Amino acid sequence: MIIFSPSPHIHTRRTAAGAMMHVIIALLPAAFAAAWFFGLPAIGVMLVSVTACVAFEYLIARFVLGRRRAERPSLIAAALTGLLLTLNVPAGLPWWTVLVGALFAIGVAKMAFGGLGCNIFNPAIAARVFLLISFPALMTVWPVPGSGFEAVADGLTGATPLEALKKFGAADDFSMFCTPGEMFMGSIGGSLGEVSALALLIGFVYLLAVRVISWHIPVAIIATVAALDLLVGARVVPNLLGGGLLLGAIFMATDYVTSPMTRRGMLIYGVLIGVVTVVIRQWGAYPEGMSFAILLGNGLTPLINRWCRPVRFGKLQKEDAV
Repeated sequence: MIIFSPSPHIHTRRTAAGAMMHVIIALLPAAFAAAWFFGLPAIGVMLVSVTACVAFEYLIARFVLGRRRAERPSLIAAALTGLLLTLNVPAGLPWWTVLVGALFAIGVAKMAFGGLGCNIFNPAIAARVFLLISFPALMTVWPVPGSGFEAVADGLTGATPLEALKKFGAADDFSMFCTPGEMFMGSIGGSLGEVSALALLIGFVYLLAVRVISWHIPVAIIATVAALDLLVGARVVPNLLGGGLLLGAIFMATDYVTSPMTRRGMLIYGVLIGVVTVVIRQWGAYPEGMSFAILLGNGLTPLINRWCRPVRFGKLQKEDAV
């Protein structure tokens, strides 16, 4: 039997399911950190999000698209989408809101385009932006981290570091709000996946070690944000450790389906995301711009791939032609 599939055709022993399992493993430190700092509400959001994404994947494939069964890689991808969606929302988000986000991620951002490998935008990022626009009051309430698995749903909320930066700017008052050490370890407010930079960096090292991703996109994003922050006089360290920069740069922007294929394209893509992120953070209405920047980068990926298309084997370069 001959199987026809779209390019790129890459010869490797690694399967799509195996690569996604590595990403899930890399996200476990961030998930454990979220559970430690926010307790049972965070665990509840994770369970609802992952279960709902897998269930919607199966139901849509079986009863809407008419497939006999949902393929294993698609179900693993759905679980990964659910985990990423969890890390992009606040702890204690109402369960029905999580369900809406899961349905949008799987049903609209993924399955409506044809399923695994055909989606234009990263499903988890698309769902986060959809929830932020649709339910801004719920998506901008940040519980204060507790210690251990004790409940944090006691009504205590606070600002995120990026919101504090919007308020204080480069003033020394920001140092009274939180320290770089607190931001690095995770005892700050924010989405579940934004609180611990250390946990995200552990996942980054793991993905590099198993060669699931390359350094080009994350480093391009982080370096661009750091350079532009220095240029405009913003606080570099809080902007790098706070918000969704590390989560987006390491786990979201590097999605195989929605990111460029060539190394030059990856660098262009990363610089573009970094520039848009800084512009929104510094001069936009939102304190965070990573999600919008990644969606813009996803939309431009086909053009970047076309611009950075490698020369076909055996084809003469222009300068080689006589």
